[in-house]
Amino acid sequence: MTMKDSTILITGGTSGIGLALAEGLAGWGNTVIVCGRREDRLAEVRQRLPRIVTRACDLAGAEQRLELVEWLVERHPAVNVLVNNAGVQLRFDATRPVDLARVHQEIELNLVAPVHLSSLLAGHLAGKPGATIVNISSGLAFVPLAEVGLYSATKAAIHSLTLTMRYQLKGMGIRVVELAPQATDTELGADRRDDPGRSHGGMPLEEFLAEALAGLASGADEIMVGAAARMRAAGDGMFPMLNR
Repeated sequence: MTMKDSTILITGGTSGIGLALAEGLAGWGNTVIVCGRREDRLAEVRQRLPRIVTRACDLAGAEQRLELVEWLVERHPAVNVLVNNAGVQLRFDATRPVDLARVHQEIELNLVAPVHLSSLLAGHLAGKPGATIVNISSGLAFVPLAEVGLYSATKAAIHSLTLTMRYQLKGMGIRVVELAPQATDTELGADRRDDPGRSHGGMPLEEFLAEALAGLASGADEIMVGAAARMRAAGDGMFPMLNR
Protein backbone atom coordinates (compact mmCIF):
# COMPACT_ATOMS: atom_id res chain seq x y z
CA MET A 1 0.00 0.00 0.00
CA THR A 2 1.35 3.42 -0.97
CA MET A 3 1.39 5.40 2.27
CA LYS A 4 1.55 8.81 0.60
CA ASP A 5 -0.48 10.45 -2.14
CA SER A 6 -3.19 7.81 -2.09
CA THR A 7 -6.93 8.50 -2.12
CA ILE A 8 -8.50 6.33 0.55
CA LEU A 9 -12.13 5.54 1.38
CA ILE A 10 -12.67 4.38 4.98
CA THR A 11 -16.10 3.05 5.88
CA GLY A 12 -17.34 3.64 9.41
CA GLY A 13 -14.81 6.41 9.68
CA THR A 14 -16.52 8.74 12.15
CA SER A 15 -15.40 7.09 15.38
CA GLY A 16 -13.10 4.49 16.91
CA ILE A 17 -10.68 2.57 14.72
CA GLY A 18 -12.01 4.08 11.49
CA LEU A 19 -11.53 7.66 12.63
CA ALA A 20 -8.10 6.89 14.07
CA LEU A 21 -6.99 5.41 10.75
CA ALA A 22 -8.48 8.35 8.86
CA GLU A 23 -6.58 10.86 10.97
CA GLY A 24 -3.35 8.88 10.82
CA LEU A 25 -3.44 8.30 7.08
CA ALA A 26 -4.43 11.90 6.35
CA GLY A 27 -1.43 12.98 8.40
CA TRP A 28 0.80 11.03 6.04
CA GLY A 29 -0.26 13.13 3.08
CA ASN A 30 -3.14 11.05 1.73
CA THR A 31 -6.57 12.22 0.63
CA VAL A 32 -8.97 10.49 3.02
CA ILE A 33 -12.71 10.10 2.58
CA VAL A 34 -14.84 8.74 5.40
CA CYS A 35 -18.44 7.66 5.26
CA GLY A 36 -20.82 7.18 8.14
CA ARG A 37 -24.50 6.95 8.93
CA ARG A 38 -24.83 9.83 11.41
CA GLU A 39 -24.66 13.39 10.08
CA ASP A 40 -23.80 14.81 13.52
CA ARG A 41 -20.69 12.63 13.65
CA LEU A 42 -19.71 13.64 10.13
CA ALA A 43 -20.10 17.31 11.09
CA GLU A 44 -17.78 16.78 14.06
CA VAL A 45 -15.17 15.25 11.76
CA ARG A 46 -15.42 18.15 9.31
CA GLN A 47 -15.05 20.67 12.10
CA ARG A 48 -12.06 19.01 13.77
CA LEU A 49 -10.37 17.60 10.65
CA PRO A 50 -11.35 19.82 7.72
CA ARG A 51 -8.93 18.12 5.34
CA ILE A 52 -10.92 14.86 5.56
CA VAL A 53 -13.79 14.47 3.07
CA THR A 54 -17.07 13.16 4.50
CA ARG A 55 -20.04 11.40 2.97
CA ALA A 56 -23.28 10.30 4.64
CA CYS A 57 -24.14 6.70 3.86
CA ASP A 58 -25.93 3.84 5.59
CA LEU A 59 -23.91 0.86 4.42
CA ALA A 60 -26.59 -1.55 5.60
CA GLY A 61 -28.53 -0.67 2.42
CA ALA A 62 -27.47 -2.00 -0.98
CA GLU A 63 -28.85 1.04 -2.81
CA GLN A 64 -26.81 3.41 -0.66
CA ARG A 65 -23.68 1.36 -1.30
CA LEU A 66 -24.28 1.71 -5.03
CA GLU A 67 -24.82 5.47 -4.65
CA LEU A 68 -21.63 5.77 -2.58
CA VAL A 69 -19.51 4.09 -5.25
CA GLU A 70 -21.07 6.16 -8.06
CA TRP A 71 -20.37 9.37 -6.11
CA LEU A 72 -16.86 8.24 -5.24
CA VAL A 73 -15.84 7.37 -8.79
CA GLU A 74 -17.31 10.61 -10.13
CA ARG A 75 -16.02 12.99 -7.45
CA HIS A 76 -12.80 11.24 -6.43
CA PRO A 77 -11.70 9.14 -9.41
CA ALA A 78 -8.16 8.87 -8.03
CA VAL A 79 -9.40 6.56 -5.26
CA ASN A 80 -7.05 3.60 -5.04
CA VAL A 81 -7.60 2.28 -1.50
CA LEU A 82 -10.73 0.91 0.19
CA VAL A 83 -10.73 0.22 3.93
CA ASN A 84 -13.68 -1.97 4.88
CA ASN A 85 -14.03 -0.98 8.52
CA ALA A 86 -17.72 -0.34 9.28
CA GLY A 87 -19.25 -2.88 11.63
CA VAL A 88 -21.51 -3.53 14.58
CA GLN A 89 -21.09 -5.87 17.55
CA LEU A 90 -24.26 -7.15 19.22
CA ARG A 91 -25.06 -9.58 22.00
CA PHE A 92 -25.64 -13.15 20.92
CA ASP A 93 -27.51 -15.89 22.78
CA ALA A 94 -28.10 -19.24 21.07
CA THR A 95 -30.21 -20.54 23.96
CA ARG A 96 -33.34 -18.67 22.86
CA PRO A 97 -34.97 -17.57 19.60
CA VAL A 98 -32.86 -14.87 17.98
CA ASP A 99 -34.10 -11.49 16.83
CA LEU A 100 -33.73 -11.92 13.07
CA ALA A 101 -33.68 -8.18 12.47
CA ARG A 102 -30.54 -7.91 14.61
CA VAL A 103 -29.01 -10.97 12.97
CA HIS A 104 -29.56 -9.50 9.51
CA GLN A 105 -28.24 -6.11 10.64
CA GLU A 106 -24.99 -7.59 11.90
CA ILE A 107 -24.39 -9.83 8.89
CA GLU A 108 -25.34 -7.12 6.37
CA LEU A 109 -22.99 -4.51 7.81
CA ASN A 110 -20.09 -6.75 8.86
CA LEU A 111 -20.00 -9.10 5.88
CA VAL A 112 -22.33 -8.26 3.01
CA ALA A 113 -21.31 -4.59 2.79
CA PRO A 114 -17.55 -5.32 2.46
CA VAL A 115 -18.25 -8.00 -0.15
CA HIS A 116 -20.51 -5.67 -2.12
CA LEU A 117 -18.32 -2.56 -1.92
CA SER A 118 -15.18 -4.47 -2.86
CA SER A 119 -16.87 -6.01 -5.89
CA LEU A 120 -18.27 -2.65 -7.01
CA LEU A 121 -14.87 -0.96 -6.79
CA ALA A 122 -12.62 -3.75 -8.08
CA GLY A 123 -12.91 -2.71 -11.72
CA HIS A 124 -12.10 0.91 -10.87
CA LEU A 125 -9.14 -0.03 -8.68
CA ALA A 126 -7.65 -2.45 -11.21
CA GLY A 127 -4.23 -1.38 -12.39
CA LYS A 128 -4.06 1.79 -10.27
CA PRO A 129 -0.71 2.35 -8.53
CA GLY A 130 -0.99 1.22 -4.93
CA ALA A 131 -4.45 -0.30 -5.45
CA THR A 132 -5.36 -1.94 -2.14
CA ILE A 133 -8.36 -3.26 -0.24
CA VAL A 134 -7.93 -3.44 3.53
CA ASN A 135 -10.40 -5.66 5.37
CA ILE A 136 -10.70 -5.04 9.11
CA SER A 137 -11.24 -8.35 10.85
CA SER A 138 -10.54 -9.03 14.55
CA GLY A 139 -8.69 -11.29 16.93
CA LEU A 140 -12.16 -12.77 17.48
CA ALA A 141 -11.98 -14.15 13.94
CA PHE A 142 -9.65 -16.80 15.36
CA VAL A 143 -10.98 -17.21 18.91
CA PRO A 144 -14.71 -16.41 19.18
CA LEU A 145 -16.12 -14.62 22.20
CA ALA A 146 -19.40 -16.43 22.85
CA GLU A 147 -21.18 -13.33 24.12
CA VAL A 148 -20.72 -11.82 20.66
CA GLY A 149 -20.69 -15.08 18.76
CA LEU A 150 -22.29 -13.80 15.57
CA TYR A 151 -19.88 -10.86 15.40
CA SER A 152 -16.99 -13.31 15.86
CA ALA A 153 -18.39 -15.47 13.06
CA THR A 154 -18.64 -12.52 10.66
CA LYS A 155 -15.01 -11.66 11.37
CA ALA A 156 -13.97 -15.27 10.76
CA ALA A 157 -15.78 -14.97 7.44
CA ILE A 158 -13.89 -11.73 6.68
CA HIS A 159 -10.61 -13.58 7.30
CA SER A 160 -11.63 -16.34 4.89
CA LEU A 161 -12.97 -13.84 2.36
CA THR A 162 -9.70 -11.92 2.45
CA LEU A 163 -7.76 -15.02 1.41
CA THR A 164 -10.11 -15.54 -1.54
CA MET A 165 -10.04 -11.89 -2.57
CA ARG A 166 -6.24 -11.80 -2.39
CA TYR A 167 -6.10 -14.81 -4.72
CA GLN A 168 -8.72 -13.55 -7.17
CA LEU A 169 -7.69 -9.89 -7.33
CA LYS A 170 -3.95 -10.42 -7.64
CA GLY A 171 -4.25 -10.62 -11.41
CA MET A 172 -5.98 -7.23 -11.44
CA GLY A 173 -3.09 -5.61 -9.59
CA ILE A 174 -5.05 -5.15 -6.35
CA ARG A 175 -3.46 -6.05 -3.02
CA VAL A 176 -5.79 -7.31 -0.31
CA VAL A 177 -4.70 -6.81 3.29
CA GLU A 178 -6.22 -8.11 6.51
CA LEU A 179 -5.91 -5.87 9.56
CA ALA A 180 -7.01 -7.60 12.76
CA PRO A 181 -7.18 -5.50 15.93
CA GLN A 182 -7.28 -6.90 19.41
CA ALA A 183 -9.98 -5.50 21.74
CA THR A 184 -9.52 -1.75 21.40
CA ASP A 185 -10.90 1.07 23.52
CA THR A 186 -13.77 2.21 21.28
CA GLU A 187 -17.56 2.33 21.47
CA LEU A 188 -17.84 -0.98 19.58
CA GLY A 189 -19.85 -3.41 21.68
CA ALA A 190 -21.81 -0.73 23.53
CA ASP A 191 -24.89 -2.89 22.96
CA ARG A 192 -23.71 -5.33 25.64
CA ARG A 193 -22.68 -2.77 28.26
CA ASP A 194 -25.11 -1.49 30.89
CA ASP A 195 -23.66 1.99 30.36
CA PRO A 196 -23.02 2.33 26.59
CA GLY A 197 -20.91 5.43 27.19
CA ARG A 198 -18.55 3.66 29.57
CA SER A 199 -15.17 2.55 28.30
CA HIS A 200 -14.63 -1.20 28.23
CA GLY A 201 -10.86 -0.88 28.38
CA GLY A 202 -8.79 -2.61 25.73
CA MET A 203 -5.82 -1.29 23.78
CA PRO A 204 -5.69 2.52 23.68
CA LEU A 205 -6.45 3.87 20.23
CA GLU A 206 -3.04 5.55 20.05
CA GLU A 207 -1.29 2.17 20.49
CA PHE A 208 -3.57 0.52 17.95
CA LEU A 209 -2.90 3.25 15.41
CA ALA A 210 0.87 3.06 15.81
CA GLU A 211 0.88 -0.71 15.23
CA ALA A 212 -1.63 -0.56 12.40
CA LEU A 213 0.21 2.16 10.48
CA ALA A 214 3.53 0.39 10.94
CA GLY A 215 1.98 -2.79 9.57
CA LEU A 216 0.48 -1.01 6.58
CA ALA A 217 3.78 0.73 5.84
CA SER A 218 5.62 -2.60 5.99
CA GLY A 219 3.66 -4.01 3.09
CA ALA A 220 2.48 -7.05 5.05
CA ASP A 221 -0.58 -8.88 3.77
CA GLU A 222 -1.71 -9.77 7.29
CA ILE A 223 -1.41 -7.36 10.21
CA MET A 224 -2.25 -8.72 13.65
CA VAL A 225 -2.39 -5.91 16.21
CA GLY A 226 -1.59 -6.61 19.86
CA ALA A 227 -3.12 -9.78 21.28
CA ALA A 228 -4.65 -10.65 17.90
CA ALA A 229 -1.31 -12.22 16.98
CA ARG A 230 -1.54 -14.65 19.93
CA MET A 231 -5.16 -15.41 19.09
CA ARG A 232 -4.21 -16.12 15.47
CA ALA A 233 -1.51 -18.52 16.61
CA ALA A 234 -3.47 -20.26 19.38
CA GLY A 235 -6.84 -20.64 17.67
CA ASP A 236 -9.35 -22.86 19.46
CA GLY A 237 -6.90 -23.47 22.29
CA MET A 238 -7.64 -20.01 23.69
CA PHE A 239 -11.43 -20.44 23.61
CA PRO A 240 -11.86 -21.69 27.21
CA MET A 241 -9.66 -18.91 28.60
CA LEU A 242 -11.43 -16.17 26.64
CA ASN A 243 -14.88 -17.42 27.62
CA ARG A 244 -14.35 -18.47 31.22
